[in-house]
Amino acid sequence: MRELMMIAIGAALVNNVVLSQFLGLCAFLGVSKKMNTAAGMGGAVIFVLTLSSFCTSLLYKFILVPCGVEYLQTIVFILVIAALVQLVEMFLKKKVPSLYRALGVYLPLITTNCAVLGVAILNVQNNYTILEGVVNGFATAAGFTISIVLMAGLREKMEYNDVPKAFQGMPIVLLTAMLMSMSFFGFSGII
Repeated sequence: MRELMMIAIGAALVNNVVLSQFLGLCAFLGVSKKMNTAAGMGGAVIFVLTLSSFCTSLLYKFILVPCGVEYLQTIVFILVIAALVQLVEMFLKKKVPSLYRALGVYLPLITTNCAVLGVAILNVQNNYTILEGVVNGFATAAGFTISIVLMAGLREKMEYNDVPKAFQGMPIVLLTAMLMSMSFFGFSGII
């Protein structure tokens, strides 16, 4: 149990996928304009990353390794992730059309989000069990959600601030992300 807690805290805070490893920045910068879309994207990433961690771990341990075709892991992982994103997209289109429209092009970008593929590959490289891999995937997605929701809150507040003309738009967002990244490095002493 202690090992699972260490993996979870490490993935969510210490090695935050966006602010420490700089993976998944396209969705982080693109969807973090409003809190509701950021939270929706975070929920979708939590679902996809947790489920993909489970599925890719199963496929790797019970199909790829016994068949001696571990070199196909990247292709198999991408196919699994793409299928899961399609399921999420169909569900949101049917059940939550407002969130589906708000996420727009960024929802299919989860398929190519390097954070999702990166977690699947890191689970294999770290020799995580299936449970450890799922915990790592969920915690990584939770860390992504924390960072994107924090950024959305800050961006909503920055709309009402007097920002110098040279820093308006993406420059102030990148500076904010840099400051958030520096603050998350303060968690490195936890583990």
